[in-house]
Amino acid sequence: MEEIKQKLFILAKKIADQHSVDIFDIEILGKGKMLLRIMIDKPEGVTLDDCEQFSRSLSALLDIEDPFEGPYTLEVSSPGLDRPLKKPEDFENNTGKLARIVTSEKINNQSFFIGRILKVQNNIIVILTKEKEIKIPFDKIKKANLEIEI
Repeated sequence: MEEIKQKLFILAKKIADQHSVDIFDIEILGKGKMLLRIMIDKPEGVTLDDCEQFSRSLSALLDIEDPFEGPYTLEVSSPGLDRPLKKPEDFENNTGKLARIVTSEKINNQSFFIGRILKVQNNIIVILTKEKEIKIPFDKIKKANLEIEI
């Protein structure tokens, strides 16, 4: 599956470059009829029109390249306001924003944090909670998302 995902990333990157968007994430879900979910992003945010144009172009390329055996559904979207944070760079790009982090093991007797991202240093994510500054090793993060602030 990882090989298919790499091939899809290369194909999607070609289309992303043409449309001035970035590939945020690629997911391949399901068995039988597969779901190919691609999230695109750009600094000023992604519009519905961006998703539609990207989807049309990628769909045409996938029809030619045919990376899947069998039927699939293509879904293109933005990561959203509560976007997942999957790589250290995602935390760096969102410095100053509020994040919700779940860890695989307890840090300071807890495994759930909501705090403002202060910095990323040597694969350590530093956040500021209401109580104090917390250092979370990136490899201990199970799941992380931005929190929507109103």
